[in-house]
Amino acid sequence: MPVEIEAFDVKARKKVKIQDPEIVTLKNGRIAVRGKSPLTGITVFRILSKAEAEKLERQLKKKR
Repeated sequence: MPVEIEAFDVKARKKVKIQDPEIVTLKNGRIAVRGKSPLTGITVFRILSKAEAEKLERQLKKKR
């Protein structure tokens, strides 16, 4: 099952599915996901809740 999480693409002005998602931790301890937009190729970013982060982390581990 592919990992499907959306973020807002500012250049395209709409939500897109993130390609190559990567979980990152911000300086303040919040968890976010960063990846590429399939439409424009720019980097998209989304801050996640703890529940979303845990779910995404499990999906990424299964994918590997």
